[in-house]
Amino acid sequence: MAAPSQTMRAIALSRHGDATVFHSTTLPKPTASGHDLLVRVHATSVNPVDTKVRAGTYDDYQTTAYTPGPDDKTPQKNALAYFDRAPKPPNHVLGFDGAGVVDEVGDEAAKKGWRVGDDVFYSSSPVRQGANAQWQLVDARSVARKPRSLSWAQAAALPLTWITAWEALVERMGIAEGEEAGVLIVNGAGGVGSVATQIARRILRLPVVVTTASRPETTEFSRSMGASHVINHREPLPPQVEALALPMPIKYVFITYRTEQYMDAAAAICAPFGKVCSIVQTKELNMYGAQWMAKCLTFVWELLGTKPWYGVDVESHGEILRRLASWVDEGRIVSHLRETMPLTVDGIVRAHQAVEASRVVGKVGLEVQEDGGVFM
Repeated sequence: MAAPSQTMRAIALSRHGDATVFHSTTLPKPTASGHDLLVRVHATSVNPVDTKVRAGTYDDYQTTAYTPGPDDKTPQKNALAYFDRAPKPPNHVLGFDGAGVVDEVGDEAAKKGWRVGDDVFYSSSPVRQGANAQWQLVDARSVARKPRSLSWAQAAALPLTWITAWEALVERMGIAEGEEAGVLIVNGAGGVGSVATQIARRILRLPVVVTTASRPETTEFSRSMGASHVINHREPLPPQVEALALPMPIKYVFITYRTEQYMDAAAAICAPFGKVCSIVQTKELNMYGAQWMAKCLTFVWELLGTKPWYGVDVESHGEILRRLASWVDEGRIVSHLRETMPLTVDGIVRAHQAVEASRVVGKVGLEVQEDGGVFM
């Protein structure tokens, strides 16, 4: 019998740049130990964070000052801290979402009941190798068993967006189940917005869930995700909300696109003592001149990577996904996957281009094909 291969195929960044920088390569096959699971990848998906990391512009973590030496003529600048800790091109493998089958189990993970052959889905660490490969190491504490009713691609589309939306609505803003309040979700047809809508309407059971969209197809999609009202984000938001004559005020606003563009509108729409949360980094966080102080509003960031970055409450991601899996199999939550491409260089390039061009409704997935063209 031939010895097991110690290498694997992967699609990595040759450098930081546009969507054409991906290349097929061979890397060492990792081995599971401790809390890790070695997962044979069946599917992943593309999120906006993937495109920012690929471009070399991802700035959700702190910057580190760079001071030139006495013979260095380079002007002083800031380095983006993410790239200090992440893998480096030409061998950086992206793919923050994943779904697949467990091939190896670390000692600590085995104590928690994980076994070879388990079907799983997960959102992986921001600074480890991603799912655009035959195998991936993931922390078992951030993993859950895949919903039985979903395909690999449908499952892989959910984790990053679901955890982000859950943390924003439940942990950051503290929305209570059955609360008599309204929420406004900016960009309701996006990956995070569409699952946030489901959480707000189908899990938290809020009576008013207003989302924004601008095209007939995105408006219809947002309604199908549970929105009670949809308004146009290409027009001023406050008069549109006022015209709805809602039975209760908007107490929460969740911004998932262009934070600086919606700060004044959020303050005008949000009820006194309300809360606003955003997932989109900006250099222009200006609250002066709007109603932020007058209404005593709270603004809070949501970043899924905070827990794994700082090693805090790492078990919670797995618990969030376990609840999600049960809700999916009960029929309360649906996958927001709307397009699937092959997990190949060409498939990844096309998926990144679609996400950057804002052509994606819901999520676009990448699935391992059975035709022999995988990772080429």
